[in-house]
Amino acid sequence: MAHLIALLALSSLALGQSTFDPLDFIDPLIGSSNGGNVFPGASLPYGMAKAVADTNSGSNQGGFTLDDSNVTGFSVMHDSGTGGSPSLGNFPLFPYTNCPGGDVDRCVFPKKSRAKFGTFSNVSARPGEFGITLNSGIRADMTTTHHTGLFRFTFPELGDDGEPAQPLILQDLSDLADTRQDNATVSVDAETGRITGTARFLPSFGSGSFVLHFCTDFSGPEILDNGIFANSRASTSVKDLTISRSINGYPLPGGAFVRFKSAAAPILVRTAVSFISTAQACSHAEAEIPSFDFDGVAKAATEAWREKLSPIRVSTEGVDPSFVTNFYSGIYRTMINPQNYTGENPLWSSSEPYFDSFYCLWDSFRSQIPFLTIVDPSAVGHMIRSLIDTYVHQGWLPDCRMSLCKGYTQGGSNADVVLVDAYLKGIKEGIDWETGYAAVVKDAEVEPLDWSNEGRGGLDSWKALGYIPVQDFDYKGFGTMTRSISRTLEYSYNDFCISQMAAGLGKTGDVDKYVESSGNWQNLYKPDQPSAFWDGTDTGFRGFFQPRFLNRTWGYQDPLNCSNTDDFSVCSLQNTGPETFESSIWEYGFFVPHDQATLMTLYGGPAEFVRRLDYLHDHNITYIGNEPAFLTVFQYHYAGRPGLSARRSHTYIPAFFSPTPAGLPGNDDSGAMGSFLAFAMMGLFPNPGQDVYLITAPYFPAINITHPTTGRTARVRTVNFDSTYEAIYVQSATLDGADYRRNWLPHSFFTEGGELVLTLGRNESDWGTRVEDLPPSLGTYAGFNGTFSSKRLVGPRGARKYRGQFGGLGGGFGL
Repeated sequence: MAHLIALLALSSLALGQSTFDPLDFIDPLIGSSNGGNVFPGASLPYGMAKAVADTNSGSNQGGFTLDDSNVTGFSVMHDSGTGGSPSLGNFPLFPYTNCPGGDVDRCVFPKKSRAKFGTFSNVSARPGEFGITLNSGIRADMTTTHHTGLFRFTFPELGDDGEPAQPLILQDLSDLADTRQDNATVSVDAETGRITGTARFLPSFGSGSFVLHFCTDFSGPEILDNGIFANSRASTSVKDLTISRSINGYPLPGGAFVRFKSAAAPILVRTAVSFISTAQACSHAEAEIPSFDFDGVAKAATEAWREKLSPIRVSTEGVDPSFVTNFYSGIYRTMINPQNYTGENPLWSSSEPYFDSFYCLWDSFRSQIPFLTIVDPSAVGHMIRSLIDTYVHQGWLPDCRMSLCKGYTQGGSNADVVLVDAYLKGIKEGIDWETGYAAVVKDAEVEPLDWSNEGRGGLDSWKALGYIPVQDFDYKGFGTMTRSISRTLEYSYNDFCISQMAAGLGKTGDVDKYVESSGNWQNLYKPDQPSAFWDGTDTGFRGFFQPRFLNRTWGYQDPLNCSNTDDFSVCSLQNTGPETFESSIWEYGFFVPHDQATLMTLYGGPAEFVRRLDYLHDHNITYIGNEPAFLTVFQYHYAGRPGLSARRSHTYIPAFFSPTPAGLPGNDDSGAMGSFLAFAMMGLFPNPGQDVYLITAPYFPAINITHPTTGRTARVRTVNFDSTYEAIYVQSATLDGADYRRNWLPHSFFTEGGELVLTLGRNESDWGTRVEDLPPSLGTYAGFNGTFSSKRLVGPRGARKYRGQFGGLGGGFGL
């Protein structure tokens, strides 16, 4: 009877939400200030064209920021949530109602100078559209197709001088970071006003350069004249320009403009981009937006987003709307990057998909791509094919890639984790997994000359010593000789992931090899290493990872360096950087995703493991605004304390995540923050690279997740849902009506569907606390009420439903 009531309740949920529209709960402006660096403009899911107003903020990596900065232009190429240098923003447009006295030379063309005319108000944003009003009275609205942006500029009837408007729209040969190189070109057609151009730019976080082309057309009032500008001077008699960068380190301003006889109607500007040619850019524009139908294009863009977001529906009864907005906006941001550049790759000829803007896999392997594996597995399949095709043609899987360029490697070869995560979760989509396996094995076995861009460095030492030494002697490949601890830990996990794919593909000879090397992390563990705060206060903990030299002697790095308490260290890719990347030894001390049981034993057992995790979070050592913190929120599951994971989740949300422009704790990193938020609010958080989702109470009474490929629906329903979020502890659970004690689920829950019912209460219970309830680990869980011996290998593919890849009950990766 209870099961029937539950099914009726779910049916009511589905019926009640027949008109539910997730777009009602999306705010693209979340993270548009306070360093979130999101792209808040108009785009399709994974679209190449991304239209928004660009500002001159110091935090304009995504183009637009809601702060005291001014608009410098409107462009159609952007990335989202990145750190470092601003990305793209190529070939911006800028409008004027009049040139004073009708003299084009009195309009302001250089970007730095025209910024003073870019004060703004009245910003609006929704999926597929963005709008802004400049204080000059000009309204700019924009939408996109896949390669083309469509802008609608509405002008006042009179200019500032009181004369009838003669609007001028310029387009220049710059980008956000002013990286344009020599010999950029632009031309304007005297009759039609079509502007075409080409320029070479630098990527924002990588090496090399890229060439981009554009094609811009206008529709509206009759054209008065047009021409080009160079520096601060313009001409209507010259229609073509080739311009150098100049010798002063800043690109000389240059571009073209079109002026119109009146502002009697809005002026529509269609601008398309291509990495192939201006002809291809023009072809995109004409095919994708043939009639300048702004409302039609915007409607199609909005509908594309509605379709992508439709697999997940939540019950909103009793839930603060801000939580729903936070949730769906986080999901929305997972589909901005990476971008589908298929057909736009001039580097090699291939029939495979090509995706770009992987910023960076060190960030996105943890939650963003795993989230897309649930809600958009077809797109993930194409991303995997693109990564493998990059290996086929360039010799290596990328760890970071943007604008057709190799990005910098931040840690391990984390494309290995991305491929294995998709492999274990049954992503097919025409993927050649044998070639994918060859790619990850090459990462493990062959050192590239330039491991700052791809693969792994220090492999001779890795194989001989079982760790990456500080001050390594590496004559085969070259990169920043730092991060020896974080690289050792990440290489260990990369090798574990390879062992899983090896087992699934029947590469039995490789399984033991990579399982063994996945234990190399232990070689940097120093059991007597203390840790004290800057004032000398002892943390009371012993046993931390430490750097080691080639001769096996120990080096030293303060375990709190690069932590949230460290205001002095710079912990990125500097030549003088430390032995951990963007994270402390304290935090990296938990990065053994595949062998939490052994790590727990080294730390003194489950109680000490929990005490150390608590100390990490309670003493401001970790910061949720950076990706290494994500999994630590939920690692209490491995110590048999899933309720503490729930408590941590509710500590960070909404304290650090709110549906406001300043509502992100750090760079969104291509949807990493958004996916962390969405997973946490769903109550199913992944251990990426494994077929494991850690169960906590969701933030909604019920969630339906319909798999886009199988059509099956996974349902999570709560009993005793508490909108004050005091009852956040699972007391008991059933899966399809049967008692369920494990504190984790496999991916088959999403692909095959099912109903997980969680009964909640205000106190921790014994649910999910037994050894057999715990997630898989290579080592042996010890220190509980008895021990549970686990086997060491992954299970076969195609395992029985809910058994996943893991033969035994919550122990190891058992066959």
